[in-house]
Amino acid sequence: MRTNKLNQKVKILTVLFSVGLLLSCSKDYKEQVPVEGVEVSELYESVEDAKTTVLESNEVKKEIPQKQKIIKSAHVRYKVNKVKMATGQINKMVQQFNGYISDQRFQNTIYQIENRFTIKVPEQHFDVLMDSLVKIAEFVDYENITTQDVTEEYIDLKSRLKTKLEVKQRYETILRQRAKTVKDILATEEKLRVIQEEIEASQGRLNYLTNKVSFSTIQVDLYETVDYKETPESYTRTFFSKTKEGFSFGWKLIESIVLGIIYIWPLILIGGLLFFIIKKRLRK
Repeated sequence: MRTNKLNQKVKILTVLFSVGLLLSCSKDYKEQVPVEGVEVSELYESVEDAKTTVLESNEVKKEIPQKQKIIKSAHVRYKVNKVKMATGQINKMVQQFNGYISDQRFQNTIYQIENRFTIKVPEQHFDVLMDSLVKIAEFVDYENITTQDVTEEYIDLKSRLKTKLEVKQRYETILRQRAKTVKDILATEEKLRVIQEEIEASQGRLNYLTNKVSFSTIQVDLYETVDYKETPESYTRTFFSKTKEGFSFGWKLIESIVLGIIYIWPLILIGGLLFFIIKKRLRK
């Protein structure tokens, strides 16, 4: 019995020693395995994978804006007593609300006088200005107000722009630290050029939306009716217009004579000398 117990203890010790030896060998093997360097092409793939991951995460986690991004615009047509007076009143209103008139088209016909212009006003003053404009009208032909909610597009552009900037930064890191050969440098610069174009396009669209949201547009048509007058078949000038034209013609004639004398003064001088010489010889 004692011999059997002794044999069992020896076996157990042998097994434990073997397991410990195997563990120490595997540890030494792991520590001795060399780590190979990462190539630039693999970094490109990692950057692209990171770009896709960030884009997907941005689609899920979008920042909720504190205020909706809404583009407001309106088109109104009013009949007024005097177009010029009403235009002056509107101009004062627009300046009061920190806006401006971008363009203006004045037209005068035998039926009516009309003035069309576009107002750009900060969006917070849009409703107040609309209420003020209608007060100068004698008759409202129409008032069309439209709104466009661009909040989703605005958020999407901001998140994608942020992602593109991060990707650009990674490519710049590759260009400074990892790209060693001319091929790697050219490839990295090409990727930087493409991502820079995407950034500029996104930034331009974002600036456009910001401007459209910040300043609302109001297209205003003012008109006043006038008494119809037939166009005369013939036109006869008055004595006053003829007298005025005569004085004008006489003055132009004097100017022409004086300028002609100035232009030909060498010929006059030579002619005077010849006349004096010839006359002197005839006397002799």
